[in-house]
Amino acid sequence: MNHENKPVNEDLFRDKLIELLQAKMRRETPKYMQRDAHPKQHGLVKGTFKVVADLPVNLQHGVLVSGRSYDAWVRFSNQNAPSQADTKKDIRGAAIKLMNVPGDKLDVTDGNTTSQDFITISTPMFVTHNVEEFFYLIKALVKGKLALLWHFLFHPRSLLNLLKSNKNYLSPLQTRYWSTTPYKLGPQQVVKYSLIPHAGVVTQIPHNSGPDFLRENMVKQLQGEDFDFDFCVQLQTDPKLMPVEDPGKRWPEHISPFIKVATLTIPQQTFDTPAQNAYGIVLSFNPWHSLPAHQPLGGINRVRRVIYKTLSDFRHQYNSEPQTEPTNYEIPTDLLKAAQPAWADIPENPENEE
Repeated sequence: MNHENKPVNEDLFRDKLIELLQAKMRRETPKYMQRDAHPKQHGLVKGTFKVVADLPVNLQHGVLVSGRSYDAWVRFSNQNAPSQADTKKDIRGAAIKLMNVPGDKLDVTDGNTTSQDFITISTPMFVTHNVEEFFYLIKALVKGKLALLWHFLFHPRSLLNLLKSNKNYLSPLQTRYWSTTPYKLGPQQVVKYSLIPHAGVVTQIPHNSGPDFLRENMVKQLQGEDFDFDFCVQLQTDPKLMPVEDPGKRWPEHISPFIKVATLTIPQQTFDTPAQNAYGIVLSFNPWHSLPAHQPLGGINRVRRVIYKTLSDFRHQYNSEPQTEPTNYEIPTDLLKAAQPAWADIPENPENEE
């Protein structure tokens, strides 16, 4: 039940988005170029992704083979650009990179041959209906508050989705994440993903929380114990109630509950080091770093294929950094010459933060 339906103007607005976002990146980070979204990193951590042992046959596709285990890097972040204090409500992100995944990938032209990426954020609804609407939202954001208010006047659902999505969380390890966009699971099934923390979701934060408390809390938590997430899939069972081309509409869980297919374990570790922080900045995550069995679907995902690759190349070339895909936990120090001082130069409390 794929039901993809590409608008005729989608590529036009994709290219307009690239131009707009590149200009935004140049303006916001002229010294060391950061991501256009999710620039503020709470931490890059080591993880293990283990598929459940008794996974039903209909769910065994791609990396989801019963009992299979993969080493992973997981990057936790804030979406807003430019970066702001963690006390500000925001959409948080968890990007997973499984390593040493066999098989041909969808995007082999970028040198990616080993990784399977899963991109998740802390909301089940994307802010807009399609690529055209997303372009006009970003254009309004760049212009300022009056333009944004005018945009929301004609797109009230986008405003509602954004208000519902921006939240506070106590820790990246106690936040639930969703893919928001749909993906194939094998040749016929369509799913969305969710990461559900075993430690529970906590949205209340202490009154004395500092601007970087999400990273600080994760540092403390991982000093003493492991943290697990259930990696789950939600099967599309009704294409009208669960559309592929409208990621701004939440798929109802009472109709199709999420099913656990794997456990993502973040083991006890020390991750807040200059080298590892810099490596998280250098790495690129893209949902098209993927086996065909997990092919991204829908308009937002279709334009991601080009936008993510183009903007990643753009910032790496600007920063004079090569791009590689990891195959183990070793950090290639030759990649970090620019990123390490850049991480050190990021202010703890930028001027636009409270």
